Amino acid sequence: MSIEIRVPQLPESVADATLMAWRKQPGEAVGRDENLADLETDKVVLDVPAPVNGVLREIKVPAGQSVKAGDVLAIFDEGAAATAAPTAAAAVPPANGKAAPAAAAAGATTTAAPKTGPAARRVIEENHLVAGNITASAPGGHVTKQDAEAAARAGAAPSPAPSPAPSPAPAAPTIAVRGARTDQRVPMTRLRARIAERLVQAQATQALLTTFNEVDLGAVQELRARYKEAFEKKHGVKLGFMSFFVRAVTEALKRFPVVNASVEDNDIVYHEYFDVGVAVSTERGLMVPILRDADSLSFASIERQIGEFAARARSGSIKLEELTGGTFSITNGGTFGSLLSTPIVNAPQSAIFGMHKIQDRPMAVKGTVVIRPMMYVALTYDHRIIDGREAVQFLVAVKEGLEDPGRLLLGV
Repeated sequence: MSIEIRVPQLPESVADATLMAWRKQPGEAVGRDENLADLETDKVVLDVPAPVNGVLREIKVPAGQSVKAGDVLAIFDEGAAATAAPTAAAAVPPANGKAAPAAAAAGATTTAAPKTGPAARRVIEENHLVAGNITASAPGGHVTKQDAEAAARAGAAPSPAPSPAPSPAPAAPTIAVRGARTDQRVPMTRLRARIAERLVQAQATQALLTTFNEVDLGAVQELRARYKEAFEKKHGVKLGFMSFFVRAVTEALKRFPVVNASVEDNDIVYHEYFDVGVAVSTERGLMVPILRDADSLSFASIERQIGEFAARARSGSIKLEELTGGTFSITNGGTFGSLLSTPIVNAPQSAIFGMHKIQDRPMAVKGTVVIRPMMYVALTYDHRIIDGREAVQFLVAVKEGLEDPGRLLLGV
């Protein structure tokens, strides 16, 4: 029986998608729930799963074309046997001259491969890996790009050294000629185009200003060192820095609610909840998953959610609703070595907090010069509704909470 493969229902506020790539070709046997194609929206990449075991008979929409919900992408034959032509590798006769046995009898069903994101699939294809042989580290059995790269490194063998070429005969000196200078034009992905649009919109519509401070993280480091093993043993997740920053930020937002507000027309909307976005860098671009009601989350819950968000964002399996909303954002340029930066607000939010690299620096403490682990922190804010006084005091509140973590536990 033939089945029409259609574009699934797209997330709310997403009008169309781009068919990035076909993962199966006509005549290829496919197991139920195996991914047939990748659909890219301006926020996430969606899989198009096979409804049943069968064979992809005909592709209706080529890669690179825009589609809408309900559009017919392909024709699928339920329970049919594969009819694809033999691959180039199969056409090459084996060294012993004997034909290779068939992989499976006609009509046999296929086993669904583990879920992989676009970045992981690219590594798998480039290194000729088998997805089913890769150990998945992300929740739900997703194979991440890092999993695929680790498998590629584990299976890599050193190439034989080339035989030395005979020395050429002496020749008259020649003038070096510059090689061809070429340009490569690559269209933006929908996510990159959406990021560009939002960043330009923020700078065009908001009066952005950045203020800075610095934080001594000695107390946080000492607390982490003292309890990290007990924390991980009890909660099953590592105690990182981000949970301290999320807690410090939410406590500061309670004291300065305008930093948690947004502008709608001529109104200021004060949000009485704290949905904090934490920026995650992926191969496709920056994503900002949301910690809902961050003020009510424990340190363990914050660390666990951030770890799960990051893994699923990089594997391409994160859900649109997990990226939607948010009243305030945190970005950590220190992961890449940034010492100082001016982050751009994630509109329609009105402020964003920037973390940076921890660096040992000489500091004057009670009249004595000592080496302390210091971090520059930044707050970019919309000056239309947030005054400099409030922005500076907000950073001071974050600084006080991090330099004396007991404040975060006692709420003082």
